[in-house]
Amino acid sequence: MTNSGERQILRKMAARRVVLDGISPHTKIGFTINQAAAALREGTLTPVELCERCLAQAQRWELLNAFVTVTADSALQQARAAERRFKLGRPLSKLDGIPFATKDNYCTAGIRTTCASNMLRGFVPPYTATVVQRLLDRGAVLVGKTNMDEFAMGSGSTDGVFGPVKNPWSYSLQRRLASRGNVVEKLANDAPESRPMEDLGDWCISGGSSGGSAAATAVGACLFALGSDTGGSTRNPAAHCGLVGLKPTAGLLPRHGLIPLVNSMDVPGIFVSSAPDAAILLGAMAGHDDKDSTAVQDPPPSFELLEEPNVHDLIVGIPQEYHAPGLQPDVLKAWTRTADLLEMAGARVMSVSLPHTLYSIVCYHVLCAVEVASNMACYDGIEYGHRSNVGSFTEEQYAATRHEAFNHVVRGRILAGNYFLLRKNRARFYKKAQQVRRLILEDFRRVFDTGVDLMLTPTTLSDAPTSKEFSAEDYCLRSAQHDVFTTPANMAGEARWWHDEVK
Repeated sequence: MTNSGERQILRKMAARRVVLDGISPHTKIGFTINQAAAALREGTLTPVELCERCLAQAQRWELLNAFVTVTADSALQQARAAERRFKLGRPLSKLDGIPFATKDNYCTAGIRTTCASNMLRGFVPPYTATVVQRLLDRGAVLVGKTNMDEFAMGSGSTDGVFGPVKNPWSYSLQRRLASRGNVVEKLANDAPESRPMEDLGDWCISGGSSGGSAAATAVGACLFALGSDTGGSTRNPAAHCGLVGLKPTAGLLPRHGLIPLVNSMDVPGIFVSSAPDAAILLGAMAGHDDKDSTAVQDPPPSFELLEEPNVHDLIVGIPQEYHAPGLQPDVLKAWTRTADLLEMAGARVMSVSLPHTLYSIVCYHVLCAVEVASNMACYDGIEYGHRSNVGSFTEEQYAATRHEAFNHVVRGRILAGNYFLLRKNRARFYKKAQQVRRLILEDFRRVFDTGVDLMLTPTTLSDAPTSKEFSAEDYCLRSAQHDVFTTPANMAGEARWWHDEVK
């Protein structure tokens, strides 16, 4: 609740029609994909104009550190090609001319792909990830590669070699009112366009590990972005940045060209400002890929959403275990309110049980570390990537290369994974985690077998913490707080690839 002085400032700003940057997820662009596509078809906006607006937003919001690479020249070239197609009346698709960004762990031919790590700082792939190529083939315009946690290991986008990603909502009017006191009066008297963007103190995290994609979409530097989701790395930053974040069903979107973190859990993710936009993108990218044996074989269904979806008789499950310790009152209130709205619209809301949720974080950490140790083994400084000049012997050079090029988070997971895989530990940790994973899968199956259509849960325990609060937590505590609601779905969703091993 604002005091009388703050209300006067708000009224003054409203009267002068001044909107501070960050007050809405798409302040300066103001388009969903559907709206932008309509404007491009009608000729009230050109692809070049839209691209220039997005690039201007990316430059204006440089302080967020959302991008690793901005591909302005190639983006404008793609936009001009789209403009020529529109003049001929031959757009490739609804995505033709729509600017997008992609997390920097998707390979892009001719554009560096770093995973925010010194290990791949100069890596330029010779091919493009399937999902990115499918977007380009439909005319979408790539404006850049976004910042992230190193090799997607993190929940805050604070651990990449290019520095942390800041949450755009750190600069919203509400937070300025709360954090700057009398300074807000001065800000209210100056239009934001007349002053440079400046850091106003401690900022909130954008969430991880796809925080750059979330921040870029939130400020209108692109109309949508790709992330990746291994244990919540798309849903977490989407929640923190006020966006729609979609983790598709495992296998629905091809993973070829997505640099792996955990093969049995990685899923391409989508950041948009509306659910219909997510449906459009899912339809554009889904389907079989000869380069990915884990992709679905059957043609994907239609993903178009009804303008007025009917939820009558829909059965919605509320997992009782998700009333977890540390759940913020505001998050609980929003969760309850959403359930009430569904019930008022005709859905049936009921309590369900997922009893092994309690073990999901521990189980996830073991399985994640094991697969990280395997996937990171190829980064030895010999075939590609960073190579250390230290050491006279192969083993010494391996050790020096990995110490120089990996941060403490990556090195820690590699060490933990190799420890779990030791002969004396394998049954105690890795095999046991796989067995618990089966129990987590069975929890979901049991609930859905009762007729439940979907489950409604929070994404995180709280809203976005400040950087100081986040950095004060140890790494394991961070994961327990930020991933507890999201990891179970990833472990259950990929079960078909591993279940034979643990029978």
